[in-house]
Amino acid sequence: METRGTALVTGGASGIGRATAERLAAEGYEVVIGDVDPRAEVVAAEIGGTARVLDVTDLGAWERVAANLQQDGRQLSALVLNAGIAGGGTDLGSLDLDRYAQLMRVNVDGVVYGLRTMLPHLARPGVVTVTASLAGLMGVPADPVYAMTKHAVIGLVRSTAAGLATEGVRIHAVCPGFVQTPLLGAAQQQFEAAEFPLLTADQIAAALADLVTGRSRALVTVLQPGRDPVDYAFAGIPGPRLLDGSKAPDLPDDLRLEPSDPPA
Repeated sequence: METRGTALVTGGASGIGRATAERLAAEGYEVVIGDVDPRAEVVAAEIGGTARVLDVTDLGAWERVAANLQQDGRQLSALVLNAGIAGGGTDLGSLDLDRYAQLMRVNVDGVVYGLRTMLPHLARPGVVTVTASLAGLMGVPADPVYAMTKHAVIGLVRSTAAGLATEGVRIHAVCPGFVQTPLLGAAQQQFEAAEFPLLTADQIAAALADLVTGRSRALVTVLQPGRDPVDYAFAGIPGPRLLDGSKAPDLPDDLRLEPSDPPA
C-alpha cells in the first residue's frame, strides 16, 4: 500500500488514541504515537509505526518530537491531538488546585503546544483533529472543570479554522458522548447497571479517520450511540443594533466574531 504520509497521534497507547493509530495505519499512514505510557511501544510495533515519548504538557518534549521527525526525513500529513484526562470533581469550593492545573495542562496546553510546535512541520494540504467531548458543547455538573477545558478546545478550533484554511490546513474537532475507555473508570459500572449505551473507541477512531482522509469535512462532529456522526450546527447569536434599532454595519473580516463563510 502506498503511504499517505505521517500521522502523529497523541495519547495513542490506549483507548481512542490506540484505536485511531490502528485505523490510520490500516489506511496507509505511517503512524507516530506520542505518549508517556510505555504501552505505546507495543502498539507501535503491532501496527508498524513508531513510538515517541511525549508529555503533551511539556513544550520541550514537543520540540524533541518535531526534531526527531525532521531527522527521520518525515513531514506530517496529519496531527491527531487526542490526549486528555477527566476528573476535576464537582465542588469548586474544595477544588484540588493541583488537579485543576493538570487538567488545564493536558487538555488545553496539550492542544496549544501541539499546534504551536507542529503546524510549521505540517504538510500543505494538511489536517489537524482534536478530540474534544460533548462536554465542550454543554454543561457537565459532575465535572465542570473538565467541561471548561473542552469548551476551550472547541473555541480554539472554531476560532482558528478560517485562518488555517487559507494556509491549506483543515482543523476539526470530534465531540463524543460517553465512551467505553479507561477514562470512564468506576463510572462504567453505573452505565452498565443503567443499561445506558456507550460508544466504542473504534467508533470514535472511524470518525477521526474520516476527517483525516477528507471523507468528512465537518468542523465539529458529534458522536452518540446508535446514531450516525452529526455535523454539529452552532446556533447563531443576535447581532448588534444601532441606537435607532437598525442593523449595525458589517465589520471587516479580521474583526468578525465568526467568519461569514466558514471553511469547507
